[in-house]
Amino acid sequence: MTDTPAAAPRRSAIDRFLNVVEAGGNALPHPATLFAILAMVVVLLSWVFSQFDLSVQHPTTGDLITPVNLMSVAGLHRILTGLVTNFTSFAPLGTVLVSLIGIGVAEHSGLIGAALRQLVLAAPRFLLTPVMVFAGVMSNMASEIGYVLLVPLAGLVFVAAGRHPILGMAAAFAGVSGGYSANLLLGTIDPLLAGLSQEAARIIDPDYTVSPAANWYFMIVSTFLVTGLGWWVTERIVARRFPDAPQQDGGGEIEPMSREERRGLLFAVVAAGALTALVLWGTVPADGFLRNPEDGDLLNSPFLQGIVALIFAYGVVAGVAYGIGAGTIRSDADVIKGMGQSMSTLGVYLVLVFFAAQFVAFFNWTQLGLIFAVNGAGLLAQMQLPGIVLFAGFILLTAAANLFMGSASAKWALMAPVFIPMFMLLGYSPELTQIGYRIGDSTTNIISPMMSYFALIIAFLQRYEPKAGIGTVVAVMLPYSVTFLIGWTILFSIWMAIGAPIGPGSPLEYIPAG
Repeated sequence: MTDTPAAAPRRSAIDRFLNVVEAGGNALPHPATLFAILAMVVVLLSWVFSQFDLSVQHPTTGDLITPVNLMSVAGLHRILTGLVTNFTSFAPLGTVLVSLIGIGVAEHSGLIGAALRQLVLAAPRFLLTPVMVFAGVMSNMASEIGYVLLVPLAGLVFVAAGRHPILGMAAAFAGVSGGYSANLLLGTIDPLLAGLSQEAARIIDPDYTVSPAANWYFMIVSTFLVTGLGWWVTERIVARRFPDAPQQDGGGEIEPMSREERRGLLFAVVAAGALTALVLWGTVPADGFLRNPEDGDLLNSPFLQGIVALIFAYGVVAGVAYGIGAGTIRSDADVIKGMGQSMSTLGVYLVLVFFAAQFVAFFNWTQLGLIFAVNGAGLLAQMQLPGIVLFAGFILLTAAANLFMGSASAKWALMAPVFIPMFMLLGYSPELTQIGYRIGDSTTNIISPMMSYFALIIAFLQRYEPKAGIGTVVAVMLPYSVTFLIGWTILFSIWMAIGAPIGPGSPLEYIPAG
């Protein structure tokens, strides 16, 4: 007599949905390969569209725009001669490299890790949750440090406070990943996205510039919004599933700050304060040396144009000061080592940027982006939808795309050349469109299996819940995702209705020059 095989457990709707998402995401090639394929597709499409009588009138110059065929002798020459300069002149490349060199010193010296530990250790028990979410948001300026350090640290902190560790890890993960586009300070993602937005905006306006600080005001307000919403979701929804109870494996107590670490933090605060005083000296007075030397303007000044350099300076100055105080930096070789380590992690990114730069350049050369934007803007204009409705749809589209393609820069490199010109033709600034993208991209990070650190979060949870898997993480984080998406979209709508600037020199409307 043979044994009857046991029936497979019935999968829930969310598990079936996740299987589709995971299969769809895994079916996509590596982002670098994807851009290489898309670059070739653009070349092919340039030939296809050039065979038709397709043309539009340039919205600002009035010139007739037709597709440019890259599958021609002239097109081949342009591709061959432009391959290197496409890469080296790609706007996001230099800004990201410079920013990461400075942040690398702060991370290598131990400053960022010590600052996060001090923040969570100093918080009263009743403020642990909002502090954890806030610390997660702030950790975004240092790339992956929040995922690698703060999320597991949050579990230990909540255990020490007598609370369920997964509750703390969920709050931290919500801030780190769900609040990816909120911060009180500028980080490496800001110049990266601004560079891509600028490349796309120049399809319409060749002289348009997008500052890394373009969304700063909105980001500052969003920091408190995400912190408040994350606090509410953690205590009102997630805490019901993970009530406070003693853990069998507490994982040990968090070590208190050592005397060397406290001295290092003091040195870093003093050094950062001195640098801040110097910046204020150059920006607050009407004739400050960081203002525009011609008219004293702060919006079009070396201060804002040099934001990336300031990120670099703060990272190096504060990182070196901490290292001297804590004894983690003993010579200039240690500083260079920290810079080098941050660069050593960028190998794959540089490959991705190379192919992304070719795709963006080819797309611009063909004029297809401008043609699609003009036609798409005309269609949207005929629909006469309110701007808030248009952007709400754009936010939802981005949130859905994020489930299948986790890289924020890769998605924006694909979407920006189409949506930024389209919204510019409807009168909306590239900076505003960038905010809509950042909201959609951030809110579904925490439920996307394609997010780079998703597997790491599962591993962290399995320490306390051995059976935790993809479904566990999504079930825990879905309330955050939905709440952030709704709350952030409402804030965006209110901001649009008020018409307040979203960053220094960043209006909501686009008005063509001339």
